[in-house]
Amino acid sequence: MSVIAIPRHLREKLGDDATDAFVSVVREIDFEARKDTLAIAEERFERRLAEEIGKLRAELIKWMFIFWCGQIGVIFALLKLVR
Repeated sequence: MSVIAIPRHLREKLGDDATDAFVSVVREIDFEARKDTLAIAEERFERRLAEEIGKLRAELIKWMFIFWCGQIGVIFALLKLVR
């Protein structure tokens, strides 16, 4: 956790209790901002991951199609040799 340095002049004007309350408010705001930033980053990561998985599935289907077409060609060639 970062250290919050309150200037001496402000500390004298606010007093000890108010300075402590001010520091706790600033820390709470910092915590909320970090939490929001983390949520946004997580959402972006999940969206990007879903996009990449979709691309990978499309590529995989393409290569499966090529593989099975090749297998069918080999089977037909072997059947033709046997006859």
